[in-house]
Amino acid sequence: MADYHFVYKDVEGATTQWDDIQRRLGNLPEKPPAFKPPDFVPRVDADEQPKSKEWLDEREADELEELEDDLEDDRFLEQYRRMRLAELREAAKTARFGTIQMITGSDFVREVSQAPPDVWVVVFLYKDAIPECGLLHTCLEELATKYAETKFVKIISTDCIPNYPDRNVPTILVYNNSAVKGTYVGLQKFGGKKCTPESVALALCQSDPVLNDGQGGGDSSRNNVIEVVRRKFIEKVVAQHEAREDEDDSD
Repeated sequence: MADYHFVYKDVEGATTQWDDIQRRLGNLPEKPPAFKPPDFVPRVDADEQPKSKEWLDEREADELEELEDDLEDDRFLEQYRRMRLAELREAAKTARFGTIQMITGSDFVREVSQAPPDVWVVVFLYKDAIPECGLLHTCLEELATKYAETKFVKIISTDCIPNYPDRNVPTILVYNNSAVKGTYVGLQKFGGKKCTPESVALALCQSDPVLNDGQGGGDSSRNNVIEVVRRKFIEKVVAQHEAREDEDDSD
């Protein structure tokens, strides 16, 4: 007759009184923790997530158009989607410029002198071989993108004014309603070689509402621009100061 041997296996993690005594005496290693499977987290499909006002604010115009069928059951979100889409379309429609346009001497009258009375034109006279021109050009590119209702043009200095001396380059001319409203020779009024988009914006808006982002006009717009630029300028200075302090501490 065959012998049958049974091996008893207790519940995982359970121990005997003898084992507990031996562990207290240091004769056995610590009991390993009982296995615990990770909590189940269902996979969420991004397309099935509930839509919210904040979620719609992050969508582009083409994405909002594709959501028309998905939001039919939610009257509020569908109404908000339409409103948001209208805002984006209006913003795209009102942004007249947004870049620095290259012009020649023959374009000057049409593009600058004959610009509509409600448009301020910033004319950038430059020469490629002059380093200061590259520095100011970088600043103006950022301003042209941000203030798309202001027209920015650039022209080689001697194409605009024959025999214009290189020592006066870069130069900025500000036009409105066919008249010169401001002249800036060199970088001195913009902070010299440390000029930034913020310092250029402050100088341009000191007396006239030159910069316009399409959110308003007149003195209120000029004051808003100055306030925003000042705040960003202060934030940038503080960030640079903190960075220098961190470098000093690391040394």
